Amino acid sequence: MANLWDKIWGADEAVVTPDVASAGNGGGAAASANGGAVATGDLNTGGNTGSAIGVGDSVGDVSVDGGVMANTANIGAAANGGTAIADASGGDYNVAFLS
Repeated sequence: MANLWDKIWGADEAVVTPDVASAGNGGGAAASANGGAVATGDLNTGGNTGSAIGVGDSVGDVSVDGGVMANTANIGAAANGGTAIADASGGDYNVAFLS
């Protein structure tokens, strides 16, 4: 039984390679999920006031030293990008041409 090619164009002793046309091949797609910027408002680390020193009635030389105060706060912020999706689908109803 003859194949469709032979039915349409006739059988030939020579090897015939038909042209191939493709449509809707999508092409390349790129996606990125880069993080953005992080903005913070005021950061309250506990309302630390340092030294509170009260000096009452005194006679003579008075020396008051509040010492050294330090308040350390470790803060971490992240701007994760999330998920990126790219699609290079060819779509529907494409037309193919042979050149």
